[in-house]
Amino acid sequence: MGDAGSVAPVDWQRARRIARLTAIGTGATVAATVATGGVLLGQARQARRTIPMAEAPPPRCDGVYGAKLPGPPVTMVILGDSSAAGYGVHRRRETPGSLLATGLSRRLHRPVRLHRFAVVGALSAGLKPQVESALEVEPDIAVILVGGNDVTNRTPLSVAVRYLVAAVRTLRAAGCEVVVGTCPDLGAIRPIQPPLRWLARRWSRQLAAAQTVAVVEAGGWTVSLGDLLGPRFAAEPARMFAWDRFHPSAEGYAVAAAALLPTVLSALGAGQERRPPLAGVEGVRSLPEAAQEAARHAGTEVSAAQVRGRERGPGGRWAQLRRRAFFGVGAVPQPGAAADPAQLEGLA
Repeated sequence: MGDAGSVAPVDWQRARRIARLTAIGTGATVAATVATGGVLLGQARQARRTIPMAEAPPPRCDGVYGAKLPGPPVTMVILGDSSAAGYGVHRRRETPGSLLATGLSRRLHRPVRLHRFAVVGALSAGLKPQVESALEVEPDIAVILVGGNDVTNRTPLSVAVRYLVAAVRTLRAAGCEVVVGTCPDLGAIRPIQPPLRWLARRWSRQLAAAQTVAVVEAGGWTVSLGDLLGPRFAAEPARMFAWDRFHPSAEGYAVAAAALLPTVLSALGAGQERRPPLAGVEGVRSLPEAAQEAARHAGTEVSAAQVRGRERGPGGRWAQLRRRAFFGVGAVPQPGAAADPAQLEGLA
């Protein structure tokens, strides 16, 4: 476990500045010109009518995975919103918590005790009671997926990130490693039409970049999810979305879990494998620059780093960007390509 006491204060001004830099050129400009009119309000109302209300809570996934394996169990907690809870699937093994716990157990060859505290509909402000419950089970690793509801509810960026960083700091102070899957790309959701789609994409990327800066400053790890899922969801909505066309399907959750699992292993000191490097992405740079790169290249892991024994340089804290190998789903299916169900079994 890392030293939670060495965490530096979050530079909120820098985080906000980096978030602004992630805005999507033309689409953001067009969206901004109509933001004060009735177009977006009308589209938002239409999207809410189109996306069905929740029918039932997601299946529970708590329990011990790999119970027959030797050694004491690793305790993992899942915090956040409906994407962390697994809303949209109907079987326990399809939830992100179950996928991660199964994959982690197989990679570590140890039992994994999983507790899910994520709540459907939660905003970042709802993390505090989840963290309080999580601390009661003395977790080794926490995975947090949150941010989508902050975007749809237009929570001020600084407010959403403040609650997230408080959660990360509290968990780190208790000796728990933390991995955050940053805000997904809501511009991929079909019921949301342009120009609201462009603005949703801009808000998503702004929040994801700010989350990266704040979480790494607080001693956690981040994995960017937005563009990893966005193009595939847009290309294959029937496969990647659940019945409500808003939440991921079982295959969608498997892709997300495959991206998160390598970083969960790294946070626990067991990560080695990487994907082939993406030119210009991997390496050490200032955290603000790393946040921008991660927002542009999904599936990128960001963690704290040192250069010549120093944690900070002229541009702020140093950060390491890595492209980890996807675990459990083999090659991630490309848009238009059918996924091999056998490839999903490594996580399911």
